[in-house]
Amino acid sequence: MLTHGIARLVDYQDVAYAEEYVALVTKIAHQDSSLAVEAARNIAAAMAYDDVIRVADLKTRASRFSRVRGEIRADAAQIVDTTEYMHPRVEEICGTMPAAIGRAFESNTTLRWVLRAVFDHPRRVRTTALSGFVPLYLLAGLKPWRRSLLRHEREVAHRDAWLTVVQAQSRADIALELLKCRRLVKGYSDTHSRGQGKFDKIMGALWLLNGRADAADWIRRLRDAALADADGKKLDGAIETIKSF
Repeated sequence: MLTHGIARLVDYQDVAYAEEYVALVTKIAHQDSSLAVEAARNIAAAMAYDDVIRVADLKTRASRFSRVRGEIRADAAQIVDTTEYMHPRVEEICGTMPAAIGRAFESNTTLRWVLRAVFDHPRRVRTTALSGFVPLYLLAGLKPWRRSLLRHEREVAHRDAWLTVVQAQSRADIALELLKCRRLVKGYSDTHSRGQGKFDKIMGALWLLNGRADAADWIRRLRDAALADADGKKLDGAIETIKSF
């Protein structure tokens, strides 16, 4: 699992980023070796988050065009035109800026209005045309600067807060379930926001389980409830059930 994680993160960013990943997994594994596999799996997923740069990179890779041709069974003589549906939000635009600049745009009502007016609307991007391919290719080229951007700063803070809670657990079964909860945070844009919101609700409900022998089982139930529907009603209901105890 660690090998897969290293390969994923070298592709996502660089070797130094993969080394940071190995250090984080090693720290968890030294705490309890039974946590090693889930730590390797979920920390890799947390570090390879889908930002604008990653999405642009994947959509402009030669392998993507080859895969599309294979999926529709196009022969060599056929021309294939690919159109991507995109809806960038203000949050994604600000997240692609250097951290200080992104925060300034987010906190300024006028600047947010300008960004919303220019960017925040659905669009169809033809990646098989230069007008669509070149902007995405340039966005993908921001990868070397990812660590200085606002989105990365926030992802690192969220990841480290999660791992701090995991490492603070005296019971391995609870720590293991908390590691698995990271699977809730995935995707891009609204999908990512919904998943992270559910994840944060579970982390915020941990105090309700303090001292309970079945705490790990309830964390699993909360995670299953969060995965059961998109709007999070089942998760809210499960948390209310715990409060009723």
